[in-house]
Amino acid sequence: MSREQRGPNEKLGAVLALAGISNAGLARRVNDLGAQRGLTLRYDKTSVARWVSKGMVPQGAAPHLIAAAIGQKLGRPVPLHEIGLADADPAPEVGLAFPRDVGEAVRAATDLYRLDLAGRRAGGGGIWQSLAGSFSVSAYATPASRWLITPADPSVEREASRPGGGSGPGEHARVGHSDVAKLREAAEDARKWDSKYGGGDWRSSMVPECLRVDAAPLLLGSYSDEVGRALFGATAELTRLAGWMAFDTGQQEAAQRYYIQALRLARAAADVPLGGYVLASMSLQATYRGFADEGVDLAQAALERNRGLATARTMSFFRLVEARAHAKAGDGPAAAGALKSAEGWLERSREGDADPTWLGFYSYDRFCADAAECYRDLRLPGEVRRFTEQALSRPTEEFVRSHGLRLIVSAVAELESGNLDAACAAGTRAVEVAGRISSARTTEYVRDLLHRLEPYGHEPRVRELRERARPLLVAPA
Repeated sequence: MSREQRGPNEKLGAVLALAGISNAGLARRVNDLGAQRGLTLRYDKTSVARWVSKGMVPQGAAPHLIAAAIGQKLGRPVPLHEIGLADADPAPEVGLAFPRDVGEAVRAATDLYRLDLAGRRAGGGGIWQSLAGSFSVSAYATPASRWLITPADPSVEREASRPGGGSGPGEHARVGHSDVAKLREAAEDARKWDSKYGGGDWRSSMVPECLRVDAAPLLLGSYSDEVGRALFGATAELTRLAGWMAFDTGQQEAAQRYYIQALRLARAAADVPLGGYVLASMSLQATYRGFADEGVDLAQAALERNRGLATARTMSFFRLVEARAHAKAGDGPAAAGALKSAEGWLERSREGDADPTWLGFYSYDRFCADAAECYRDLRLPGEVRRFTEQALSRPTEEFVRSHGLRLIVSAVAELESGNLDAACAAGTRAVEVAGRISSARTTEYVRDLLHRLEPYGHEPRVRELRERARPLLVAPA
């Protein structure tokens, strides 16, 4: 879709002439750049002619892709105002920056928080509707490299000036440890709800609102370096959670932006293990989206910076995430090596270790569950069954979503071993669990299982399972 300006866009026409790009050439470049970001665009020379001669302004990410396409030809950045598209929707760029300056980092994060819900002020369903499909794994390159080079800012002390002077509540208030404690409490509550009910549960949606209403004013307030570090750390945890919940509900573009800002805030907090945790989350998303090699890179970045810093349990989790990426890439020896290392680190962990609170979910059960998924990707059903049996051996009242995912992985292993009855039985239990939570990721796992069962579609057991899953598959994600 597009909207019309007043008269021709002479700036765009002039820059196209300068760059020596034809209308058809620009359309092709924009479509190609869109495809690299997961977008399906079908612009042609007529579309470009409308942009130039009638001043039509394409919506969504298109103006930014136009600028990027021309910039590639000219060999320099091309700002939107230079091509007459300065009033285009800024949303596609929000949350993707990883500023070097702490003040700019605060601005980047708070802009994202405010635009998430406030994006609805223009009508429609918020900014993520226009960003759908804009996930690009290459957007993680700069954040990861800058974090590796400098994982901690030298100082984050901030004195916010008050308009007109004086004191009082608001975004210029003095921030204290009690304010930070409230954010950490909110993060802990959100983690529990997410594990039990999925990222789409209505309580989970309170996390972006907490960031906008509570965290953003605090970031813009005044604080000492000590309090500021704690504030950035708590806000980074909440921001990573917002990203994880978006990931779980299929909003990959939102998740990516939250993860980038969470990593930047972790750097301001000087919390290297937390930064590694964010990188591990990025790795899981990249692997899930089919970018396994990049997933390996992100997991290894988390590992390298945390050697000698993170606890044994934390290092075990990072190695487990690396194993997931190796397995998805089909590298069996590398996956097995990473799994062995992860198990070794986990065995070295002790009850009194200073493990971060955000790692409370990680136990031997979780290790077994992810190991099973690794062997599923490597098509070794015997190993999948062995690890899944251990993963399902203990109650999981707190981790309902994980229980459902483990059941589906178990069903796949039974199917690949030729045990159709056992596969359908596990699949039926998984569908029952999936119906109690709101998780697009879990639904996708169910969909994958049903796809694998298609050759047996004539079997009554398979037809019954498909019928049970029907309400789940037709429900909104």
